[in-house]
Amino acid sequence: MPDLLLELRSEEIPARMQRKAAGELRKMLTDGLVEAGLTYEAAREYWTPRRLTLDIRGLNARSKDIHEDIKGPSTSAPEQAVQGFLRKAGLSSIAEAHVHSDPKKGDFYVAHISNPGRAAEEIIAGLVPDIIRNFPWPKSMRWGPASAKPGSLRWVRPLQSILCTFGPETEEPVVVDFEIDGIRSGNITYGHRFLAPGEITVRRFDDYVSKLEAAKVVLDADRRKEIILADARNLAFANGLDLVEDEGLLEEVSGLVEWPVVLMGEFEQAFLAIPAEVIRLTIRANQKCFVTRPQGESDALSNRFILTANIEAKDGGKEIAHGNGKVVRARLSDALYFWTTDQGDLPDLEQLRASAEKFGLDLKKPLDQRMARLDHLNVTFHAKLGTQGERVERIARLAEELAPIVGADPALARRAAVLAKADLTTEVVGEFPELQGGMGRKYALLQGDHQSVAAAIEEHYKPQGPSDYVPSDPVSVAVALADKLDTLVGFWAIDEKPTGSKDPYALRRAALGVIRILVENSVNVELTDVFYKQRDFEISKEADAIRGRIVADVLSSREAAAEHLAETEILAHLGKDEYLHLYTLLEAAEKANRISPLQQADALKIADAYVSRYTAVEYQANMSLFDELRSFFHDRLKVYLRDKGARHDLIDAVITPQSDDLLQIVRRVEALGSFLDTEDGKNLLAGTKRAANILAAEEKKKTAVAETVEPALFRQDAEKSLFAAVNQAEKQAGEAIQNQDFSAAMLALSALREPVDSFFEHVLVNDEDLSVRANRLALLTRIRTATGQVADFSKIAG
Repeated sequence: MPDLLLELRSEEIPARMQRKAAGELRKMLTDGLVEAGLTYEAAREYWTPRRLTLDIRGLNARSKDIHEDIKGPSTSAPEQAVQGFLRKAGLSSIAEAHVHSDPKKGDFYVAHISNPGRAAEEIIAGLVPDIIRNFPWPKSMRWGPASAKPGSLRWVRPLQSILCTFGPETEEPVVVDFEIDGIRSGNITYGHRFLAPGEITVRRFDDYVSKLEAAKVVLDADRRKEIILADARNLAFANGLDLVEDEGLLEEVSGLVEWPVVLMGEFEQAFLAIPAEVIRLTIRANQKCFVTRPQGESDALSNRFILTANIEAKDGGKEIAHGNGKVVRARLSDALYFWTTDQGDLPDLEQLRASAEKFGLDLKKPLDQRMARLDHLNVTFHAKLGTQGERVERIARLAEELAPIVGADPALARRAAVLAKADLTTEVVGEFPELQGGMGRKYALLQGDHQSVAAAIEEHYKPQGPSDYVPSDPVSVAVALADKLDTLVGFWAIDEKPTGSKDPYALRRAALGVIRILVENSVNVELTDVFYKQRDFEISKEADAIRGRIVADVLSSREAAAEHLAETEILAHLGKDEYLHLYTLLEAAEKANRISPLQQADALKIADAYVSRYTAVEYQANMSLFDELRSFFHDRLKVYLRDKGARHDLIDAVITPQSDDLLQIVRRVEALGSFLDTEDGKNLLAGTKRAANILAAEEKKKTAVAETVEPALFRQDAEKSLFAAVNQAEKQAGEAIQNQDFSAAMLALSALREPVDSFFEHVLVNDEDLSVRANRLALLTRIRTATGQVADFSKIAG
């Protein structure tokens, strides 16, 4: 069967766009071919900086003939229906339709449509120009004289030639002829821009690849990556070094060259005083080069770097390496300046004293100065959530509250939280934002802060995804939890929640981070308590501000007070008498231009009354907010547990809307799963579900159920045995749950298996005596209550 070869050759395509663009080309063309009635055996895309190539094997030479019958309206249908049928069938008049008869429906129109198949070349010649014109580049351009005309061709970089051949292996392939904006397809391509720029005549894919290789072009991007990696490793090894591998950089560099030539450059040893991460990022970001390290060392770097050229130079690449070295030295000089500047004093220390006092900062320490500046500059975190300084204040307070729960020193937790965002104002992080946290850790250690404080500055951003590591140092755990919970509660409070696929503030990731920190560090935290602690700080702060404004307004003028009252909606929370009293005070103050101590005391009482009411209203509003946020955590926890292999029905059986302790939920699911894998567990599940079903049916019929079980009404030994077993299991399971020992709780419940089986075997629940029946239903309720301490067994499959 015929094969299709397509190459679109242009000026250099940005490396980050190449892989996706080649995939889009394959999808758009194969989808179009299939839609036109052609099938193919295989398709693969290739790319270099200057070309997108598609190799499609086993393509039909012609699409199939299509015969279709389109049923129309009755022959007696109104003209409007007939015209609609003609448009649908593509007929010019009703005379072109046929009349069919049906014994029940009578005569009706039918259009017999026959579409003859088309040659593949014709289909391809129509598809490719359309694909080129509508290709979804993130950014595209027009060029040349034609660019002045409306509707002129756009491409990521100027398109220079199109190669398109089609044919079977046994015959000479033909050129699929088409033209777009003066560029006509052909069987000609060109080799490497500098090493072999001449024309190359191509027949099919195999000789296309071999001829390009001879013209210094490696078509396969994965092969270019293999060449670069192997040569870089070998060159480093030959110089007594190890290559610091970087998959992202390797992908990018392979998209910058068609004929990779690996070389080694160097810079002065003095630059190694810069942190390794900064050196690596400087060389990676600016020169797209790999760094190396001495063999056997994991932290230190060497002063040699690996670069990838696109040509074979006559001097073996010495000038290329030298030129790259000059640029690297300039960039590292900048990095060294940033690094040393960050360890010096800021010029505006006097202006930072108020911020330093607020956070307990030591202005003799460089990182403390940066935190004071972050607060002093009032850098906005979010328009509705205040500045970075206010956010740090909230995080520090919450971290201090969480510290005893996670086993951290509250003073260290507060110190770490206060400095956690300080490196955002450093020169290095300004140049390389991806180093935030990591640079803060280095600067904290340099100024003598505790190891745990320094670690928390870096680790409080962790984990940043499902595969990222979870901090384990108690101080890091406290600050990481405070940071993420402040973000979640804050954005929930301003109604900025994730919707569908949109999550601009990464709140799902933050919630998963909280879950992983709690579970993987075995930390028990009541979520609602933490939510209240975070919001209590904000509510108290706002209440104090309003109290101060009311009193200040009373002491100034009624006009100013009225404006502030309207802004803060104070009047909505004041009672009628309180409002009249406040108004009288304001009026008196305006007339006398002063206020007596007694009146001032009255103003304070009114302010306190308002603040009390404001606080109550805010806390009531937060109740539903906390319920929503807890439900959000439950949804993320379900995803986390399912990814770990937990059964969805066990998760649903354990989680209730009020479940607050995420670690407890996980441990219950684990214990329940292990228990239900045993024979006792399976049998108890069956018995418990039977009890639950009977209760549900009787409750639906409004059958009386006794409030408590009365042993005097027992008539059979099985009832007595079950009652005793339930009492014992309920007590033991409850104690085990109090001790967070859910395996022991399951073991206690397993003792119910035999008495439950015996009860259903020997006892008829729906006894004729209504009091006996109510008592037996109450006994079943006790079974449900006992097992419900661990899970809702009615939600478990089986």
